[in-house]
Amino acid sequence: MNKKFFDWSLVTRYLSLSSDKFHDECGVFGIYGHKEAANLTYLGLHALQHRGQEGAGICSSDRSHLYVEKSMGLVTDIFTEKRLKRLPGDIAIGHNRYSTAGSSSLKNVQPIMVNFSLGSLAIAHNGNLVNALELRTELESKGAIFQSSSDSEVIVHLIASSRAGTLYERIIDATKAVLGAFSLLIMTEKELIAIRDPYGFRPLSIGKYDGAYAVASETCALDLIGAKYVRDVEPGEMVIINENGINSMKPLYASRQAHCIFEFIYFSRPDSNIFGNINVDGIRKELGRQLARESHIDADVVIPVPDSGVPAALGYAQESEIPFDFGLIRNHYVGRTFIEPQQNIRHFGVKIKLNPVRKLLEGKRVLVVDDSIVRGTTSKKIVKMIREGGGAKEVHMRISSPPTMGPCFYGIDTPTRKELIASTHTVDEIRKYITADTLQYLSIEGLLKVVPNPEKFCVACFNDNYPVLTHQERIEQMELFLLRS
Repeated sequence: MNKKFFDWSLVTRYLSLSSDKFHDECGVFGIYGHKEAANLTYLGLHALQHRGQEGAGICSSDRSHLYVEKSMGLVTDIFTEKRLKRLPGDIAIGHNRYSTAGSSSLKNVQPIMVNFSLGSLAIAHNGNLVNALELRTELESKGAIFQSSSDSEVIVHLIASSRAGTLYERIIDATKAVLGAFSLLIMTEKELIAIRDPYGFRPLSIGKYDGAYAVASETCALDLIGAKYVRDVEPGEMVIINENGINSMKPLYASRQAHCIFEFIYFSRPDSNIFGNINVDGIRKELGRQLARESHIDADVVIPVPDSGVPAALGYAQESEIPFDFGLIRNHYVGRTFIEPQQNIRHFGVKIKLNPVRKLLEGKRVLVVDDSIVRGTTSKKIVKMIREGGGAKEVHMRISSPPTMGPCFYGIDTPTRKELIASTHTVDEIRKYITADTLQYLSIEGLLKVVPNPEKFCVACFNDNYPVLTHQERIEQMELFLLRS
């Protein structure tokens, strides 16, 4: 492999993480054929806010021109009534951003809008391209000028530089050149195009509302606007929505499907149906039940780490017949930043978000359920908070996913391998670090027993079996670098 293609400072940015939770990269929403297109896209992005909180944008079309509004911040802060009025037309796409590839700045907020030889085009991308750095270097060597550091702009340049005759052929050329995860919405003045990578890493669903078609990362966005779920965009499929209705072709092929298992474990909203209209909440509860079968222990109460641990904790309590309660209360009004007091307040960062209910926990054997452990720092603070602030006699931690051993290259912002505590510590060493009386994870076998068609899921972060096999050399080089860094 030619090492000149790698800018390792960008690779480490790809894999950085600012908090002790995984983050999905983005959410996308689009609608075709409705006079309230921009307003409905705003609502769709609001429903998908959990998929990205750094910035958001909407691009609309009145069938002759494209209009774009985007900014840093949350959807409700960005899109005032005045701003939405600047987005006329009956076609629109929108994007919520959480940065993995590219820095957190306005220039990287999507949709990306460009003018080229075939007209105007806007693109919104959920996922991550593992060969973006190489492609960018090649494109720049041929004269391409990039306006952002986002990997999504690579797709735009590939479309623009393709020598194919039609836009559809150019999109196929571009998506055949990239490796990794992409659920894409592409909009021109007169149509909406959705395309999904052949592995199907990220979810993408089609709905119908008031004669219009909508496409969204999750069905919770379709639910909010009152759209009826029609079907998923299939892995490798390109769906074209225009005045002729909805048409599709399947130009992309992979030897297997590789849906991201973490969409079920943590990312997607529990009220969403993904990957073949499967309900997320139902899967999470069953993960909790399976966890209880594998790791039962006598306890007085089962409590979740809110909010992500709630369904699994309910499932655990139902299976184990141990009472469930909310022993940790989450402050839902915590802003993205806050002023930390100068005096020493123990566990301040966690306490501002969570507070133990002492009357429920004092003197009890408490079993705590969470969805994952990343670095272990937050879990350690939670265990101490329950023991010291809540007065618990025992604290037993249960995790509704297997130990996370490796980073993700397909659209999840994970730390480097050496920062993932499970990659360098045994389960008992992690237990000692977080100061729990016991700690058990769900097994990979138990996880795959819960999801339908388990062979269609990517579990590379648990077993290092990365599905883009043709890209294995790059992955190995990345991992080797990260281990040495």
